[in-house]
Amino acid sequence: MTDEATEARRVRTKARREETRTARRRTKAARRRRPGPASGFAMLPWLLLGLGSFSNLVQGETPNPWFGAIGLFVFNSLYIGVVFRAFHPRARNSPATWWSLAGMAVMTFGLGGTYGGSWLLFFPLFGLACGTVLRGRHLALVGAPLTVTVAVVAALHDGWGAVTIAYGTAISMLVTAAILALSETVVELRDTRQELARSAVEEERLRFSRDLHDLLGHTLSVIVVKSEAARRLAPRDMDAALEQITDIESVGRQALTEIREAVTGYRDSSLTTELDRARSALTAAGIEPVVRQSGPPLGPRTEALLGWVVREAVTNAVRHSGAARCEITVDGAPEQVRLVITDDGRGVRSGPADGSDGGAGDGAGDRLGDGTGGGRTGGRGTGGRGTGGRGTGLRGLTERLAAAGGSLDAGPAARGGFRVTAVLPVDPTADAPTGAPSSLTEAERPA
Repeated sequence: MTDEATEARRVRTKARREETRTARRRTKAARRRRPGPASGFAMLPWLLLGLGSFSNLVQGETPNPWFGAIGLFVFNSLYIGVVFRAFHPRARNSPATWWSLAGMAVMTFGLGGTYGGSWLLFFPLFGLACGTVLRGRHLALVGAPLTVTVAVVAALHDGWGAVTIAYGTAISMLVTAAILALSETVVELRDTRQELARSAVEEERLRFSRDLHDLLGHTLSVIVVKSEAARRLAPRDMDAALEQITDIESVGRQALTEIREAVTGYRDSSLTTELDRARSALTAAGIEPVVRQSGPPLGPRTEALLGWVVREAVTNAVRHSGAARCEITVDGAPEQVRLVITDDGRGVRSGPADGSDGGAGDGAGDRLGDGTGGGRTGGRGTGGRGTGGRGTGLRGLTERLAAAGGSLDAGPAARGGFRVTAVLPVDPTADAPTGAPSSLTEAERPA
């Protein structure tokens, strides 16, 4: 047993590693498919705008060359750091990036304002660096004052040539910010699409697991009950036993059809059909079914949800209740519909944790379990989850009804036994009724 557990852990670990590698490959592929500049390397060629200033330094045409050389080195270093950090959202919004931009502003205005001429081209470079970092409101707050200030400084050195410098600064900043913002938006849309696809797959898996649980839990319970009835009837009434066996065959064939429909996602359960099946299952288990239905006709969505509740509650009653009578009441109104299923069985009881009493749960709270417990003659069950807990079936139904704006309550009845109450709102626009009108008077219909 230990070897099997170790092997299972090894398989799970290997699967997780493979998923991690797959996620990394997808991330790298997404980066390669990213529109626009992929990294800060795309911004480095613009540093060639500073070749004129570098040439002036080499030829000795710049006063105070040491100041110019140090300023050129510091500006280029800050520029490279800023544009590379701009492609990582966390680094882009960090204080270090903002301080780097502030340092670039000091060097740009210091060099351009001191030397003029080709040194004025550092203003468009600074605008480009600002465009890689600033977005939205910050871009507007910085862009307009920066453009005006650049125009004033450039006008002191180059007269009407300041228009070109100011225009180049504004355009480099705005175009860079627009391209990078568009690129980031495309990446976010791709990530959102992938996340929606993953959510859809998870939702489909959850839907299938719920449907499969409810379908098989109910069907297998009916088959077991009818098989026991056939075994008891066979020695004294072969015709009645054969009738039970025929029902077993019919239930099995219906289960195959429903499982196929559940796989394809097109199963649309009818409340009337589920009520008829509930009568048959309860009768076969020796429980008297009493069905009361009133109110206007229900829409397909409401019928499907209430059908699941009937199926799960009746399955639990057949397996765990030991009841003699089970009442199912459907009370429809213009605003909401209420379904109440009550039996006179043992309700939520405390018992031995090993299920030695022959129940299908594992002790306390077996009526609140998921209905997938063990045999009727002894052994450990797996249906219960402890007193006050909820099993897979009831928990799944609670989530389904909550998604539709309804509620589900399950627990001991006031006079003993067990009660399941489901309430659903009626939405005429999204849940138009399809069936024929039913009588508004309450009518008791025992099987």
